[in-house]
Amino acid sequence: MFLIFGFRTKATALGWVPETCRVCGQAGSLLLIRETTKFSLFFIPLIPVRTKHVVRCQNAFCHAETRISGDEARRLQPALR
Repeated sequence: MFLIFGFRTKATALGWVPETCRVCGQAGSLLLIRETTKFSLFFIPLIPVRTKHVVRCQNAFCHAETRISGDEARRLQPALR
């Protein structure tokens, strides 16, 4: 019998937030992304193992991704509505 398991990460775009990029300093809209890593058994995602939030700069020269805490992501999400 074979046991097939692994981990899969899925990125979900939560929306645009008005912030200033921490790398290039340009004020504008940053893309808020939630990345969830799940344990998979026989290619079926079962248990979430890790969740992290990232903001991505949309400046043509920067494109930096900055990891933020869950509390900061929750603070930014009301700006999406």
